[in-house]
Amino acid sequence: MLQENVDYYINKDGNFVFTKEYHLKRGHCCKNKCLHCPWHYGSSKSAEQSVNK
Repeated sequence: MLQENVDYYINKDGNFVFTKEYHLKRGHCCKNKCLHCPWHYGSSKSAEQSVNK
C-alpha cells in the first residue's frame, strides 16, 4: 500500500510524484526520466556530478 509523503506526493498541478524511496522499494529503473530517480536515468552528466559531490 502506498503512503502519501513517503512513497509519493501530489504537486501543485495535482499530479502524483513518486519519491526516491518508492523507486528504491520497486527496485529497478523504469527509464521514464522520473523526477526523483535514484539511478539518475535521463539526467545530464553535470547534474549527476553535482549530486555525487
